[in-house]
Amino acid sequence: MKEPTLVLIKPDGLVKSLTGNILTRLSETKLEIVAAKMVSVSDELAREHYKHLKDKPFYDELIKYIKGELHARRKVLAMIYYGEGAIEKVRQLAGATNPEEADSISIRGQYGRITTSGVYENAIHASTNLKEAKREIKLWFKPDEIIVDLYPAKTISHEVREKEWA
Repeated sequence: MKEPTLVLIKPDGLVKSLTGNILTRLSETKLEIVAAKMVSVSDELAREHYKHLKDKPFYDELIKYIKGELHARRKVLAMIYYGEGAIEKVRQLAGATNPEEADSISIRGQYGRITTSGVYENAIHASTNLKEAKREIKLWFKPDEIIVDLYPAKTISHEVREKEWA
């Protein structure tokens, strides 16, 4: 079954110039990228993304981390990979969330570390299951930003103010 998964190259991955290395590793999956964008992560997006960890002692540091406040990059590269077994394929390449427990040939095993405050700087986020992938994709992307129809969507009309080139 074809399925989507959210992949984020986190601020530590960007500041260490690991984007090319990570994308090369992900290309091994033979999955299709159906959406990609650079995102300046708002406090609201960060808190909603990690709401399941809000009771953890490292929560506030985690929010600062994903927003890029701990690094010189206040952005992430957000992507949706799509294809047969996407979640499992990407998670296998990513490795365990804890970089010290990750296989040494996984992305997190090669590039991750744990800060003195206990935050896992693991360079990449990958959805854990279909339910989480759907929740996360809807947080990070609008339907029009994705080149395939992943979930039911509706068209709405409203006045939009947006920037255009001068």
